[in-house]
Amino acid sequence: MEPNSCVAIFFFFFFFFFFFFFQMHASLSFSFEIGSLRSEPISHAGFGRWSRLRKLENLDLSENHFNQSILPYLGALSSLRSLSLAGNLIESSHIGFEMLPRLSKLEHLDLYGNLFSKTILPYLGALSSLKSLDLSFNKFEGWFHIEELANLSKLEVLDLENNELTGFVAPLAEALTSLQALSLSSNRLNRSLTLEGLCKLRNLQELDISDNELEESLPPCLGNLSSLRFLDLSRNRLGGFISSSLIANLTMLEYISLSYNRFEGSFSFSSFANLSKLEVVELLVLKNPKFGKEFITYPNQLVIGTESPSWAPTFQLKALHLSNCNINKPTGIIPNFLSSQNDLRSLDLSHNNMEGKFPSWLLENNQRLEVLNLRSNSFVGSFHLPPHPSNLHAFWFDMSNNHIHGQIPRNIGLLLPNLEYLNMSTNVLDGTIPPSVGDMKQLISLDLSRNNFSGEIPEQLATGCISLQILKLSNNALQGLAFPKRSNLTQLTYLSLENNRFTGKISPGLFKSLQLCKLDISENYISGSLPSQIGNFSDLLTLVMSKNYFEGPIPVEYCKLSMLDLLDLSHNNIVGSIPSCFDQTALRFMHLQGNGFTGSVPNALSNISSIVTLDIRYNNISGSIPDWIGVLPNLRVLLLKGNHLQGHIPIHLCQLNNISIIDLSKNNLSGEIPSCLGNMMLGSREVIDSSFFRQYYYSGMSMNRSTYMPKRRIHVYPPLNVYDDSLEEQEEVEFITKSRSETYKGDILYFMSGIDLSWNQLTGEIPPEVGNLSRMHALNLSNNQLTGEIPETFSHLKQIESLDLSYNRLNGKIPSQLTELNFLSTFSVAHNNLSGRIPDMKAQFATFKETSYEGNPLLCGPPLKSCYSTSLLPPSVPTTSDDEEEDFDINFYACFLASYVVWFLVSVAVLYVNRYWREVFFGFVDRFIYSCYYFALDNLCKAIAHVTK
Repeated sequence: MEPNSCVAIFFFFFFFFFFFFFQMHASLSFSFEIGSLRSEPISHAGFGRWSRLRKLENLDLSENHFNQSILPYLGALSSLRSLSLAGNLIESSHIGFEMLPRLSKLEHLDLYGNLFSKTILPYLGALSSLKSLDLSFNKFEGWFHIEELANLSKLEVLDLENNELTGFVAPLAEALTSLQALSLSSNRLNRSLTLEGLCKLRNLQELDISDNELEESLPPCLGNLSSLRFLDLSRNRLGGFISSSLIANLTMLEYISLSYNRFEGSFSFSSFANLSKLEVVELLVLKNPKFGKEFITYPNQLVIGTESPSWAPTFQLKALHLSNCNINKPTGIIPNFLSSQNDLRSLDLSHNNMEGKFPSWLLENNQRLEVLNLRSNSFVGSFHLPPHPSNLHAFWFDMSNNHIHGQIPRNIGLLLPNLEYLNMSTNVLDGTIPPSVGDMKQLISLDLSRNNFSGEIPEQLATGCISLQILKLSNNALQGLAFPKRSNLTQLTYLSLENNRFTGKISPGLFKSLQLCKLDISENYISGSLPSQIGNFSDLLTLVMSKNYFEGPIPVEYCKLSMLDLLDLSHNNIVGSIPSCFDQTALRFMHLQGNGFTGSVPNALSNISSIVTLDIRYNNISGSIPDWIGVLPNLRVLLLKGNHLQGHIPIHLCQLNNISIIDLSKNNLSGEIPSCLGNMMLGSREVIDSSFFRQYYYSGMSMNRSTYMPKRRIHVYPPLNVYDDSLEEQEEVEFITKSRSETYKGDILYFMSGIDLSWNQLTGEIPPEVGNLSRMHALNLSNNQLTGEIPETFSHLKQIESLDLSYNRLNGKIPSQLTELNFLSTFSVAHNNLSGRIPDMKAQFATFKETSYEGNPLLCGPPLKSCYSTSLLPPSVPTTSDDEEEDFDINFYACFLASYVVWFLVSVAVLYVNRYWREVFFGFVDRFIYSCYYFALDNLCKAIAHVTK
C-alpha cells in the first residue's frame, strides 16, 4: 500500500475518533507537524463530519500542511469563536472563502504563516464579531485596502507583521476605531503612512511599527495615546528631536524602543521619571547603518543626559539598552539612577565613552542580571566580582575595549559558572588565564585577545569548556605550545591564536577539534613541517599560518579542504611547487608570498573560478605568466611581484573584467605593454558586495525575552537574538603606492585600484590607451626601458594619486595637461631623457620637488632652475638655465685651449722633423712680417699727409 493512502486512512479514523467522542467538547487542537508524515498536503479526509461539532468553539489546526480545500468544511462550525490555521502555507483563492461569513461568532482568527494576499480581505471583512486578526508572515503587498475591514468595529488586535506593505488606501484610524494592539513591523511602510494619522487610535495599548522606512519626526500627538503600554518605532529613519513632554505623557508605558533611527539633539532621561510601570527602554544607535548594499554613515548627533535636572526614578527597569548614545557627554559619567535599580536583567551601555572605575556594584545590586554589555567605553580599574556566587543567571558579559587592568579573578569560573559569552578583549589585563575558566561548562565564546596575558593556555580550559565554539586569545604574550596536549574542545569552530609567543610544533590536542571553521596561528614561533592532519578539518574555511617557521612542502592532504575559502601560508620557509590539486577547493583568497616556492604557476589554478586574491609574491616562481589567467572571472587582486617570470605580458590579462590591483613588478618581463590594458574595467566596479569579506556562522545564543518583556496581546516571533550569530572578517592586501607599502583592508579594496609593472625589462612606448583607466589610483612603470613620450591621455586619469615613470628612456615634454590631475600626490619622471619646460607649478604640481624631475638635463623651470628666453631660438631648441650657461662657457674655453695646445705642439714637432716644411714655414713668416710692416707704414704715411693738409 502506498504511503499517501496510509496517511489518508490514518486521518479518516483519527478524525472519526474525535468526532465520535468529542461532539460535545468546546475545544480541539491538532497543532503539530502532521505534515511531516507525508510530502503531499492533507486533503479533506473525514472533514465532512465536522458539521456534528455543533458546540465547538476553539479549533487549532496550526503547523500542518492543510490547503485551501479545508475551508468549505470550516463553514459548518457555526459556534466557532477561535480558529487557528497558522503555519499551513495556504494560498489565496476564492475557493472556500465564501464559507467564512457563516462563522458569525468568530472572535479570534490566526492566519499567521500562510500565503494569503489582499484577495481575502472582503471575506474577512464579513466577520463582524472578530476581535483579533493575525495576518502576519503572509503575502500582502503594496497598498493595504483597510476600508474592506471597516465592518470589523469590534476588532481590537491586528497583526500585519512581516508582509510587503507600503501604505494604506484609507486612514487606518477611521476604519478600525476599536483597535488596542497594532503591529505593522517588518514591512516597507514609508511616507504614505504618518505617525500623526495613528494618533486618533485613542484606545491603542500596543503599537509596533518597527523595521520600516518611515522618515519623519515624532509628532507631539503621540503623547495623547495615554493608554499605550508598548511602543516600538525602532529600525526606521525617524529624525529630529525626542520630545520630553511626549514621553512624560505616556504614563502607562511599560516598553519603549526607539533604536536604530536618526534622532538628534539632547534628550533628558528624567522624562521617564514618573513612568512607574516602565520596565524596558531601548535606544541603540547604529555606528555604521547599512541600507541595502550601500554603507551609509550618519553622524550620531543624539546626546542623552541623565543627571540634570536632579530626579529620582519611580520605576524598576528590567532592561536598559542605550548603546552609542553619547551618555552624559562630555563628562561621560555612568548614570546615577542605576544605583537605585535592583531588578535589571539586561543592561547595554556600550559605545558611549563613559569614564570612571569599573562599576562592579551593578553586579552586586542586580543579582538576576543576565546580560551586561559595557563594551567600548573608557572604564579603568580592576575587574572585581562579588565575593560569593550571586550572579548565577548571568550568561553574557562584554567589557571589551576599555582600560581595565590587573588580573582576572582566579575563581571566575565559580562566581560566574553559567556564562555563555565572555569578552574581555582590548584591555590591559595581565597575568595568566585562570584555570577556573574550565569550570564554565556552558561557555560558548571566550575572547581575551589584545591584552597582556602571559604563560600557557591552561589545560583546564581545553578539557573543561566542552561547549566552547569560539576561542580568541590573539595579540597577547602567551607562551609554550600553541594548544594543550590534552583537549576536549570537540565543538570548537573558531580558533584565533595569532601574534603570541608560541613555540615548538603544533600540539596533537588541536586535531580533536574536527569542526574547526577558522584556524589562525600566525605571527608566532611555531616550527616544523605543516601538519597533514589539518586536512581532516573538512569544515575549514580559513587557514592562516603565516609568519612562523614552517618548512617543507605543502601536504597534499590540504587539497581535501574542499570548503577552504582563505589559505595564508605566507612568510615561512615552505618550498616545492604549488600543489596543482588546489583546484578541488573553493578558494577565494590565496596568500603564499614570502616563501621558497619553485616551478611555474600551476595550470590547475585556472579551474578555481572562485579565486579573488592570488598573492604569490617573493618566491622563486619561473616561466611565463600563463594565458589562462584571463579566464578567472572573479579575480580582483593579482600579485606576482618578486619572482623570476619571463616573457611578454599576456593580452589575456585584459580579459579580467573584475580586476582592481595588478602587481607584476620585480620580474624579468620583456616586450611592450599591451595596449588592451586600457580597455579593462580597472577600478570602475565600486560596488560593495561580499567579495572581500568572510563570514563565519555558529549556533550562537538567543535569549528568551520573556524574562523582561511585558505581556503582549500580539505574539512575538522569534525570541530576541542577544548578538549576531556570525563573525565577519575582511580581506587584507599589501600594495606599494605613493612610494611606500600600504595595506588595504575591507571596504577600501572596493575603491582601490592600481597597476605596478616596475623593475622589469619592458620596452617600447607607453600605450595611450592606458589613459582610459580613469578610475585608477596608482600606476608604476618605473625602472624599465620604455621610450617615446608621455601620453597626453594621462590627463584622463582623474583619480590617479601616484604616478611613477622614473628610470626609463622617455623623451619629449611633460604634458602640461597633467596639471588637471587634482588627486595626484606622488609624481616622478626622474632619470629619463625629457626636455622642455616643466608644467606650471599649480594645483598638485606645486607640491612636487626637484627629486621628481632629477636626471633629465634638458628639463627646466621650477622647481628646477629657470629656462633661457626662447624668443630668438627655434621652438625645437631647448632652453637652458643660468647655471647651465656658465657651465657651457667653462667647458667651451677649456676645450678650445686644449685644442690649441695640441695643435701648437704638433706643428712644432712637424717643423722640427721636416727641414723642407721648416724652410717654407719660416719663409712664409718672413713674407707675412714684411707685408704687414709695409702695409702699416704706407697707411701711417697717408694718414700723416692727410692731417698736415
